[in-house]
Amino acid sequence: MLTILKIQMHFCPGDLKDKSLKNKGIFILKTKYTLALICLLFTSLVHAEEWAFDVYLDKSKIGKHTFTLSNNTLTSRAKFNVKVLFINAYQYDHTSKENWNNDCLTEIDVDTTEDKVNTKVKGKKTSNGFEISDGKLTQTLPACPMTFAYWNPKILTQAKLLNPQNAEYLDTTFEKLNNESISVKGKPTETAHYKLKGALKGKNKLNIELWYNLNNEWVALKSTTPEGYIITYKLI
Repeated sequence: MLTILKIQMHFCPGDLKDKSLKNKGIFILKTKYTLALICLLFTSLVHAEEWAFDVYLDKSKIGKHTFTLSNNTLTSRAKFNVKVLFINAYQYDHTSKENWNNDCLTEIDVDTTEDKVNTKVKGKKTSNGFEISDGKLTQTLPACPMTFAYWNPKILTQAKLLNPQNAEYLDTTFEKLNNESISVKGKPTETAHYKLKGALKGKNKLNIELWYNLNNEWVALKSTTPEGYIITYKLI
């Protein structure tokens, strides 16, 4: 479910700051963190049985992310494909299944393939807390963790949230910004605007902006990467 977008090119990484290179069509995008974070931080649908988002990198549509909630089990499905000069520069395929009970995550099973590299994360509530593993490291979290459940306003009060893809338990802060009117499904919508920051051991991991309508339903997201690229989720 993003903010740390690593871009690899044919040339020296020091050239990344030269925005004119983008116009020359000679770069290849390589998302190491950002798209994965945005995609995988979406985890606990509350207000709808099905939601779907078109996902954009700057102004280019790169894929779709859909969510289905049934009997307290959320299935999240995302597929992204970034092309540069008709070449597949980055591919991402993700499925997450999560079980929830009273705003607490009770079980999670995540399968992600990023540029042919597959990762799996599994977690389950136990008598000792919530045990989660990425296949290399097993952690025991508090008994009632939350993932980045944007559609549940309760996350706005959470000091820590779980990133499902890599099992990182991030320190989080939320800042309330000014209300504003944005377009949602082609209609002007009055919204509350928030900024979310996530860090691990003091190192910044993500910077996200979130919008909620006046019914506290999550309706939009934007992340600006350090390189100046913008990733957005648009409700469809």
